Amino acid sequence: MSFEENLSSSTAEKAELERTDEEAKDADSLSVAEEVSEWKVMAKIDCRVVVMLVVMYVFAFLDRVNIGNAALFGLKDDLHLGGNEYNTALVIFFVPYIFFEILSNALMKHFRPHVWLSGCMLLFGITTCLQGLTQNYSGILATRFFLGLFECGMFPGGLYLLAMWYRREDALKRCAFFFGSNNLAGAFGGLLATAIGKMDGMRGFRAWRWVFILEGALSCVVAVLLFFLIADFPEEATWLTPAEKAFVKIRLKEDVGSSQRDERITIKFALSVISDYKVIAAGFMYLGLITPAYGYAYFAPTIIQSLGHSAIQSQLLSVPPWVCAFVLAISIAVFSDRLRHRFLFAVVPMALALAGFSALVATGEGGNERNLKYGALYLAACGTFSAMPVVLCWFTTNLAGHRRRAIAIAWQVGFGNVGGIVSAYAFLAQDAPRYITGYSLCIAFVCVSALASCIYLVGCIWENRRRSRNAPFSDGLSVQEKESMGDLNPDYRYLY
Repeated sequence: MSFEENLSSSTAEKAELERTDEEAKDADSLSVAEEVSEWKVMAKIDCRVVVMLVVMYVFAFLDRVNIGNAALFGLKDDLHLGGNEYNTALVIFFVPYIFFEILSNALMKHFRPHVWLSGCMLLFGITTCLQGLTQNYSGILATRFFLGLFECGMFPGGLYLLAMWYRREDALKRCAFFFGSNNLAGAFGGLLATAIGKMDGMRGFRAWRWVFILEGALSCVVAVLLFFLIADFPEEATWLTPAEKAFVKIRLKEDVGSSQRDERITIKFALSVISDYKVIAAGFMYLGLITPAYGYAYFAPTIIQSLGHSAIQSQLLSVPPWVCAFVLAISIAVFSDRLRHRFLFAVVPMALALAGFSALVATGEGGNERNLKYGALYLAACGTFSAMPVVLCWFTTNLAGHRRRAIAIAWQVGFGNVGGIVSAYAFLAQDAPRYITGYSLCIAFVCVSALASCIYLVGCIWENRRRSRNAPFSDGLSVQEKESMGDLNPDYRYLY
């Protein structure tokens, strides 16, 4: 027998031994996991993961966009914000938000979610309170900057944690519920601001200051509770029995392979992840939706007020579109999970958003047209906020392994939030009340998201077919080598 044949035989034997050891471990775990009730375990995970993340993100999003509510109660006048200074205060939030998200996910992997997420929440709650005590333009800029720094880990961290707990066919409805909490925050924020507006002048503080102080203080209290309640990664969960942990491990491994919890994240590895064309396309999928989303979140109360309503009425009328968007997002997610399909459930809501923003551009300022414009806000909100959880979950759950998920999710969210800067300058005071430029930019960016979704779809289909064609040539790789590749594993197939 030649040297090459000996080497080939040795490699095959080694791979077979690794495969046998892995199968033996899985068989032991399977025998333990068979004692578990799937329904009870999933309900337990939902309570400790999804519910806690929803609570966390409601307050994160509320503290992020409540400046839009505060603007109606005199913030601009008291701080003497002229020209585009208010828009700059919105933009500065996104500077640390964009640049520190990858680092935040890496630190969350190191410190564990319950420590990192609750700690960041406590800090942004304190910063929100301080925002209510600012006296000038410099003060609002400083507090908005640090608010972005402390909040940057909330959303990508939540997506990262969800992706590590759920199979792809179970993930979207949970993702939609988590992401939909921003709709709940928008609705809750409008109602809360309506109540707080009646505190104007209490203890010498204007209503806009009370908006920041009370909502920030509430975030601090919730952060302390979440330190004890929010879940860590499956490998560290102390609230699951050994049988339940084995059940979760097997369930996830069958879907996406090994978790690679202990693998280190290096700069070289991070660069290799974000240079993947599918990862780049995913960034544009989110970027195209974040621009209209933040445009709506920040300026909806002002837009509604421009239709002839008082400040209090505008806060109340901003609530129903958020509620409708939440209901539609959850409904779409349930059907998408059931059919194990993502693409159409992403682009159809985008078409709805396009219809809404197009109607906003086309309508004038007459009495009947004002009602039409308010109705178009429903279409814009429902379409945008229903498509966002689909494109996020589609991409994040198609990734595999801690390292690729930590980096790629943070990249998608961080890059996408460049759209927050665009949206802040899209709706300028001189464009009121029609905001043609802002609505037109929203239309353009939704089209960008739809195009990027098509590119990602083609990439998933092409990769799956290429791997199926090359399947006979991938048998030489060991089990460890395949597992270390995450979703680049030749045996892995993307969901689309």
